[in-house]
Amino acid sequence: MSSGRSKSSILDKPLSKGKGEVSLAFYALLFSEIVQYCQNRSHSIHELQNKLSDIGQDVGTRLLDLYFVREKGSKREIKLLNMLLFVKSTLWKVLFGKEADKLEHANDDERTYYIIEKDALVNKFISVPKDKGSLNCATFNAGIIEAVLTKSGFPAKVTAHWHKGTTYMVKFDDAVTTRDKSLDDR
Repeated sequence: MSSGRSKSSILDKPLSKGKGEVSLAFYALLFSEIVQYCQNRSHSIHELQNKLSDIGQDVGTRLLDLYFVREKGSKREIKLLNMLLFVKSTLWKVLFGKEADKLEHANDDERTYYIIEKDALVNKFISVPKDKGSLNCATFNAGIIEAVLTKSGFPAKVTAHWHKGTTYMVKFDDAVTTRDKSLDDR
């Protein structure tokens, strides 16, 4: 009664990459629940934004690991500008299906860069009450960016601001710019 084929279990099959897309409605629902969760545990806008950033950092750490597990041929960036371009293009495409709109360097500070997104997806479905007028839920994305940069060897502090849409201000540690200059001198 044995057939020529052996039954394979699901455990024997390779992991697929999956479709890689999540429905926008599901994402909006999930993110609004994250905001409500943080809001119920916060007493100020600053505290709420810090909680969103912390959750974003957890996501960013896992996302970086997942990216390098899936993309075996990719290499770790060691140059500052290349890493920022990775965040602006590759990371943004993985997260939101498109590149961030702009990457700018601050004129007055060599350690500061700006990633500009005209219409941040995380702010699209959030209605901010009048008493929380300065709330920017894009601090979640800022946490993701900060974790990706820091875990990649580019320690930075990332904050989200309302300017030209949503602007993520990336301020690197002095050691990062010093290291980058020494790489340029080689």
